[in-house]
Amino acid sequence: MKKTNFDRYLEEQLQDPAFAARFERAGEAWDVALQIAALRQQAGLSQTDLAKLLKTSQQQISRLESPGYEGHSLSMLRRVAHALDARVRIVFEPTATGNEKRVAEYAAKYGAKRAAAKRK
Repeated sequence: MKKTNFDRYLEEQLQDPAFAARFERAGEAWDVALQIAALRQQAGLSQTDLAKLLKTSQQQISRLESPGYEGHSLSMLRRVAHALDARVRIVFEPTATGNEKRVAEYAAKYGAKRAAAKRK
């Protein structure tokens, strides 16, 4: 596929580490927004309906579904998940920097370590 001017521009901008970090953070916010909106729509709810369930405003639901919003609290995400019959799962992944001094592990299935300890 032929690259567009935007593709070339984006590749150039991604060479800047600060831009690349902002771009990745924006992608994370976009993922959250899309998931909330999709779950709400699958439940057949409008933003106003979901707001009533959560005892908040439609504007707050709109903010949560906005890709530019980064003020999500874990407690609000849990409330939204509960109302939409879902669960919140947050995964921290080590970065691929080549720095061997990292202590983070790849995410294990929830409860896997506890279950392994019980088997011993």
